Amino acid sequence: MRAFVAFVSLILVASAASAQLRIDITRGHMEPVPVAITDLGDTQRGREIANVIKADLERSGLFRAIDKQAFIQQITDGATVPRFADWRQISAQALVTGGVQVNGDKMVVNFRLWDTAIEQQVAGKEFNTFDRNWRRTAHLIADEIYKRLTGEDGYFDSRIVYVAESGPATKRVKRLAIMDQDSENHKFLTDGADLVLTPRFSPSSQDILYMSYKNKTPRVYLRNLQTGREQSLGTFRGMSFAPRFSPDGSKMVMSIADGGNTEIVEVNLRNGGQNQLTNSPGIDTSPSYSPDGREIAFESDRGGSQQIYIMSAGGGGAKRISFGEGRYGTPVWSPRGDLIAFTKMLRGKFYIGVMRTDGSGERLLTESWLDEGPTWAPNGRVIIFSRQWPSSSRQVGRSRLYSVDVTGQNLREVPTPTDASDPAWSPLLPM
Repeated sequence: MRAFVAFVSLILVASAASAQLRIDITRGHMEPVPVAITDLGDTQRGREIANVIKADLERSGLFRAIDKQAFIQQITDGATVPRFADWRQISAQALVTGGVQVNGDKMVVNFRLWDTAIEQQVAGKEFNTFDRNWRRTAHLIADEIYKRLTGEDGYFDSRIVYVAESGPATKRVKRLAIMDQDSENHKFLTDGADLVLTPRFSPSSQDILYMSYKNKTPRVYLRNLQTGREQSLGTFRGMSFAPRFSPDGSKMVMSIADGGNTEIVEVNLRNGGQNQLTNSPGIDTSPSYSPDGREIAFESDRGGSQQIYIMSAGGGGAKRISFGEGRYGTPVWSPRGDLIAFTKMLRGKFYIGVMRTDGSGERLLTESWLDEGPTWAPNGRVIIFSRQWPSSSRQVGRSRLYSVDVTGQNLREVPTPTDASDPAWSPLLPM
């Protein structure tokens, strides 16, 4: 993945102080806000960019794009001032206009966001980049619109890495795969010769950690997404698995299973130094740093059942925070720091849920035969996870990715070309 070269963003006009339209994304069962999205210019590229913006916003569940056939005023450039009464007549609360100019391999894109009630422009930017970056430019515009209308950062300019699965259950092929958050630009990273599990992005989105059975030995590997270079992160006594980066990318935590016991170990990625963080009988695994790097959430059966604990990042002071019915696993700290997502197992069913970092406010978002492996969107408002069906169902063991927001609404399948598991959502991509 390369940086978004030759990117320039210029704020055109912003009158946010006087704007009134704002969506409360913490509420459940809200009606999507109707938004009119015009083509960004009278060109194929302008229509394509508008369609990606529309798809991003609608997929969030917060917005409903008004059918273009209903438009009374036709706007094909970013300079035209809307006739706001025409847009209010078709119930548009927000309006997106803009234009695209392509000159060879270069492209200039501008957009404007209008509040139709107060008849003012509330946001606008111009992007100077290469034409090949048109999809990413559309995601960046969708992020700007989302942020302006919700007050929260967007999450559309991001990627998902996951394990692509194919073949019969007795001989499953598992490959690393990566795609944009809207399932486009899909690419396989490994050939399936070796089993791979639990990929995790670095804070820069340029590297991934994952477990591989390369040479028949389960170890944690680091892969650079630009060069494709892969390296083993040392030889450990026992099996190493469940890796995750620290917030600054200088360290990782993982589990090492040896002699019937599993402990959490921190590894310095600069000098290879190791620090064992847990020391208890049983299984300590699935570590996840808090966004400030001061604490680690993990799962453990040290108390007799599988539960979620929090300890200091240096180890020690572990305290249990899950106290509901059932077993808890795969805790993942929200990028906002306010919630921890988890997998819950209760009475033969699996759930994806969230709780506050002290264990209070537990809320179950999904329920199925097997939901697991939650991962957070960069803004901490959406979760992707994998869902599997039993072989006795019509889905015949199918495993797919799904997303759901933190209110438990807007459950959607995330399309992949094969079965999928172990997703990880990247931070917002670097410019």
